[in-house]
Amino acid sequence: MAGTVTGGQLVVQMLESLGVTKVFGVVGGQTLAISDAIIDTPSIEFVHTRHENAAAVMADAYGRLTGKPAVAISTTGPGATNLLTGVGGAFRDSSPAFIITCNNNGENIHKDDAQNADHVEIFKPFTKYARLVAHASSIKQAMEEAYVNAMTGNPGPVHLDFARDTIELPVDNPPAVPSVHPLRDWVSNRPVAGSETISAIAERVLSAHKPVIWVGNGGNRGRASQAVLDLAEALSIPVITTFNGMGAVPTTHPLVFGALSRMGTHLTTRIIQEADLVLALGNSLNAVSTSRWRLELPEVIQVDVDPTMIGRYYAEVTTGVVGDLGSFARDLVTATAPRAEPARKSRSGWVEGLQRAEVDWWELSADLEPETAGTVSPAVVVRALRDVTPEDTVLIPDAGNPGVWSFLWEMPVPYRYIKPVGFGNMGFALPAAIASVSEDPSLPVLALIGDGSMGMSLGELETLKRVGGSAVVIVLNDSSYGNIRQEQELHFDGRTIGVDFLGVDFAAVARGMGLAAKRVTEVDELVDAVRKGFAAGEPVVIDVVLDRAANAWTYPAFEPHKG
Repeated sequence: MAGTVTGGQLVVQMLESLGVTKVFGVVGGQTLAISDAIIDTPSIEFVHTRHENAAAVMADAYGRLTGKPAVAISTTGPGATNLLTGVGGAFRDSSPAFIITCNNNGENIHKDDAQNADHVEIFKPFTKYARLVAHASSIKQAMEEAYVNAMTGNPGPVHLDFARDTIELPVDNPPAVPSVHPLRDWVSNRPVAGSETISAIAERVLSAHKPVIWVGNGGNRGRASQAVLDLAEALSIPVITTFNGMGAVPTTHPLVFGALSRMGTHLTTRIIQEADLVLALGNSLNAVSTSRWRLELPEVIQVDVDPTMIGRYYAEVTTGVVGDLGSFARDLVTATAPRAEPARKSRSGWVEGLQRAEVDWWELSADLEPETAGTVSPAVVVRALRDVTPEDTVLIPDAGNPGVWSFLWEMPVPYRYIKPVGFGNMGFALPAAIASVSEDPSLPVLALIGDGSMGMSLGELETLKRVGGSAVVIVLNDSSYGNIRQEQELHFDGRTIGVDFLGVDFAAVARGMGLAAKRVTEVDELVDAVRKGFAAGEPVVIDVVLDRAANAWTYPAFEPHKG
């Protein structure tokens, strides 16, 4: 019948209206009414993956990099549960995404149908919003409500579970769908702190002797880099980030001193120990940042768009400010401007001392020789890669040691760094790299992946070849779950279990999937291969035989400062 619209077509119309341009997933019988409608929608690209978890990670990474939601889609039962780990990563790290599962026919949901599962209950703990859509008349409103939840406050993934007959059958009296949905005009708006609050905070910041700005993941989500740097410069305040806030400000700025997490660095732990006031901007003060809240903090001014995040921890010393951290920083610069010069002068000695200490800190990772012949030190890998990687490259370390060693990465451009922190889900970097190049094939991507994580996402090498783009994948290959092996060696008298693998030549595996690849055991080989990889503009895999003797838990540059 002319003009008939199925529920699946209406779902895709709504995605287009809400500005969604990417769908990642694995198709199944229940998804076909939606995936078929995508064929007739040129503005939306469908990227099919080898595993649903990769699709969820791709949606997560896309949200981090662009601030816009993509879709991860799966069929019922095992397809849906395979999404869950990647969805958990998006939830814990505040990344907007549409998670779409397609269930059995509405009358058979919760019955003993094939692959039956209660998707809504499964996804509730890992999403901001989860709902079954079993009536075609609810499709438009459900998607609108989900979008608002995904994009407002601290963003995050939302889940819609569509009954199969709801998306396969025609919609009676289908609603009009605007080409550009008006929700897109305002969902990114953020609250702004009042003038009285700003004035009171200004007095405290001006009177502090050693204030520090500690930027969290909210700095990335709020795209507040320049506002934070302007505040730091105006009042001569050192800036550090959380593990999840890396990339929120350029590390090459003279007032930015790196990240503080459970491992910390020798320098950033010193800064927080010496501070008498912490401006926690978009920083939830979670366990990763504070060594499970054992870190002692002075007075804290905590700024967040979500009031429920403020004062959850360190409540006794915390003053909360509900608002956008970029607006807060700009307003604070204005409020303190008449008296900024004396504050700057009073802190100059402290800041200059920290800048000298930063030079010394970099020297702690200057040794180029591995302890084991025929291997490359992980610190050397990171430092050598910095010299041959374009400045605007997106760096994507995987969970575990790749993220720790990336403390040594310099970032001259903000918002070019993502990794799994809150959930720490392995197998992140390869799908995340694919998401980046699928959005912009010309933007260079460097993925740092341990061989453990590569084993978990190996099938997506074929997806990377199919999608293409300027991606260099570095496998940090120590034939083990390196971070856990090193922790066992440190705390259990060198005894290990369940962490070692046979040697795998990942370059040979990658070549079998059609990718250019090379295995290297020398720094010069690595540098040459990376330079050629970026020049080619096509995906390349470089398998680096890593020095197993290097331990991230005891590496001198990462040991806490002992004040």
